[in-house]
Amino acid sequence: MSIVIPAYRASGCISATLDSVLAQTFSDYEIIVVNDGSPDTEELEQVLQRYLPQIRYFKQENRGPSSSRNRGIVEARGEYVAFLDADDFWLPEHLASQMAILRNTPTLGLVYSDSLVVRDGKCIRKTFDREHQEKPVTFEALLGERCTVSTSTTVASRKELLEAGLFDEGMTRCEDFDLWLRMAFRGTKMTYSSQAHVCRMVSHSGLSSNHYQMKRALIDVYRKVESSLPLSQAQKELLRQRCEWTEGVAQLDLVKDFIHAGDFDKALVSANRAASVLGSWRVHLAVVALARAPRWFGAYYHAHEQVLTVCNRIQGAWAERKLRRFQSMLPATVSRTRPAAGLPSSTSVSQPLRGPANGR
Repeated sequence: MSIVIPAYRASGCISATLDSVLAQTFSDYEIIVVNDGSPDTEELEQVLQRYLPQIRYFKQENRGPSSSRNRGIVEARGEYVAFLDADDFWLPEHLASQMAILRNTPTLGLVYSDSLVVRDGKCIRKTFDREHQEKPVTFEALLGERCTVSTSTTVASRKELLEAGLFDEGMTRCEDFDLWLRMAFRGTKMTYSSQAHVCRMVSHSGLSSNHYQMKRALIDVYRKVESSLPLSQAQKELLRQRCEWTEGVAQLDLVKDFIHAGDFDKALVSANRAASVLGSWRVHLAVVALARAPRWFGAYYHAHEQVLTVCNRIQGAWAERKLRRFQSMLPATVSRTRPAAGLPSSTSVSQPLRGPANGR
């Protein structure tokens, strides 16, 4: 098992991430950290000093998350690769539960799981509460978003990743979705676990925080799939439907942004575009409200968002308790962590680290 962690502006969070890996009940792994030309490299390497006996560290010029993950996959020595973003972390049972699924069904090439969504230090919900999953996990299910693979929960066959062509380094958004589609299309067997052993950090500043741009990136993936894969007519029709629907919801994202900005004229234009694609009575009602009473509708929408925020906090209360339990057990668990077994030594470093140990 090889764990690949891309690091960019990660000096403030990677310690907790690595501690969560070292706290795993499954121990047969190596840890690969890839510094993707991070501007905080000096601080990052100072943090990594104490982890040197337990990690393999690589440094490259900034080329984006796809390149970082690809570097980790190429350097990996394990049969399986687990992905973990530098600001996410795992609960102690994650790798054990994922590997048990893979070992029980040797034909599987990828398994992912539910996760806890954490914002501002608090768990707000489980991912699958909103993104309901459907088995079997197929190309069509992924394309129709009836299955959604979260990268930090994923463990996949290194061989399958390489044969699918790895992550597209020309993409900065939805590059993981593109890879999962290619793997599924060429026959990789996939499944998921409903257990939530991963904490995913979300913020308002990350690449995924701009919902409109994420929808545009999805459409780019759809167009790439259409032009690069030998799709059946049924698959082409599904792809066309997904493009139309995604364009509609992208316009809804613009409606929300324009309402927040107080630009009701632009909100009305985007609402009309969304209504023409989605055909939803709610969207048509929003069009009427924006046309006849835009400020009233804006006040209503702000109140609606506040109610949703309260509901999300209530639903996430149990998850926050689980996060606190994990944090309280980390020191004892880490102290019991033993070196990885069955793999070559993980102390090799591609480039020397700078820091106190080197006299800086």
